[in-house]
Amino acid sequence: MAFYQQQPFTNPQIPFTGPIQGGLQEGRTITVIGRVLPDTDRFSVNLQCGSRSEADIALHINPRYDSGPEYIVTNTYWNSDWGDEENIQQALLPMGSPFMLIVLVTHESYKISVNGNHIMDYKHRIPFNKVDTILVEGKVEIHSIAFQSPVPEFAYAPGFAVPSLPAPASLNVPYQTTINGGLRPGKYISVQGVINPQADRIRINLSHKNGTAFHYNPRFDQNVVVCNNKTMEQWGLEEISSDMPFHKGQNFQVVIACNPEHYSVFVNGQQVQTFKHRFTQLEEIDFLEVAGDLSLSSVDITPNF
Repeated sequence: MAFYQQQPFTNPQIPFTGPIQGGLQEGRTITVIGRVLPDTDRFSVNLQCGSRSEADIALHINPRYDSGPEYIVTNTYWNSDWGDEENIQQALLPMGSPFMLIVLVTHESYKISVNGNHIMDYKHRIPFNKVDTILVEGKVEIHSIAFQSPVPEFAYAPGFAVPSLPAPASLNVPYQTTINGGLRPGKYISVQGVINPQADRIRINLSHKNGTAFHYNPRFDQNVVVCNNKTMEQWGLEEISSDMPFHKGQNFQVVIACNPEHYSVFVNGQQVQTFKHRFTQLEEIDFLEVAGDLSLSSVDITPNF
């Protein structure tokens, strides 16, 4: 089986149709970051078998606002016919609000989450290995569509060294960039790459002129993840997690979401940490650094205005 580290689609024009390179495999995740338009009636995200207008749709995710309170319809279109709808009667995607939609492919179903909350398991009606296209249409603004490939099973088998998986390492490390307009609730930072096979540590820093508002520091030499802040060269109290979501040699995607009270950290589609704001002047956080023992393929800040 081939494993693909696909570059994300950034700020696509809607309606948008794009290929899923290598198709879907068990363990692959698709992360869609965007904003629901204030005047929306409906929009949809489809995982489908081909790009033709009459193509089969394995997973249809369809938030609706035009017939009462918001709800989400999921369904499958197969052999020119829609199946039975499975509805989520919750207001999860308010008009005018940013969102992060994550779909994780498992053997039996698609696991769907919105803004870090798991909302449903949608059992496969069409084999997921037939899916090779993503379609987004309707009244929605999309900032990025990112893909995270699974790790080969043999990478963890006894007697095998963890391989360094191929990825387009197009960015220099350490990577540094400004955050236009600083941070605010609803802004997301997505980092994709590969952990080096002999990695000790990596770090992602969100900084301001007087220090670091958020220091995210997976430490492979200690098998922990440390979160912290620094003000005027003085480190705060470390928050330490022993749940290490990364593996040496593995492709990864980290998404840091800025919320009103805290940062949420997602790794490969799963929420792994929250870190309460210690520096609350979010608009002054205007510098991003990614460094350590990794190869870096993409960094996206959305929306970046």
